[in-house]
Amino acid sequence: MSKFIVVEGLIGVGKTSLCRILQRERNAHLVLEPAENNPFLANFYSDPDRFAFPAQMFYLASRCQQQSRLFQSQLFSNLFVSDYLFAKDQLFAEQTLTGEELRLYYQFSHLLSQNIAKPEFVLFLDAPTEVVCSRIAKRGIEAEQVIERDYLNSLRQRYYDLWRNYTEAPVYVLDTTLIDYIDSDADRAFILDMIDGWLNNEPIPGSPEAFSGECSSQVPLFNIQSAAAAGVIG
Repeated sequence: MSKFIVVEGLIGVGKTSLCRILQRERNAHLVLEPAENNPFLANFYSDPDRFAFPAQMFYLASRCQQQSRLFQSQLFSNLFVSDYLFAKDQLFAEQTLTGEELRLYYQFSHLLSQNIAKPEFVLFLDAPTEVVCSRIAKRGIEAEQVIERDYLNSLRQRYYDLWRNYTEAPVYVLDTTLIDYIDSDADRAFILDMIDGWLNNEPIPGSPEAFSGECSSQVPLFNIQSAAAAGVIG
């Protein structure tokens, strides 16, 4: 039977890179958010009041189309991995839409979300805002360079609000500040082992517990450096 996992996180935190590693190392079928194809995205970042609704509706339709195909095809692959959770679409809508536009969004979202696949778990990657900003600057996507820190801080808080109320699957939170799973073989191997452990219902030592909603700080308490200090990894 196939399995489905989701890697979530703020813009630029490294979720898609981890998904591609899972594709390469675990032969996972990749489901990527259709961000680059959204014709309203660049305009939204520069003029959110005007372009929020068409940008959000484009995402809703695109995500629903992807997730519906995933729901229908799960028997044909052992592992699916996505760099977004369908439920987070509403998270963005509630941040950018108001009034009649938000009410119309809710109507369409409810109609389109009936056949959405549920993940085995969600891995939420986080990092302090200054780290996220530096990663956004480094990857150099023009439309993202105008994203403000306040927007990222607000988005992070909305993610944690979502996790506190999300009951479809466990959510694991990981601070990626000191993790280099792209260039470090040790970090990459540890994260892959951690994911394998969750998939097999046998968490390895050092794996974070499922998010309980009790984390009071903006940045998660678990990271690979703390695991190394405890002797979990070397």
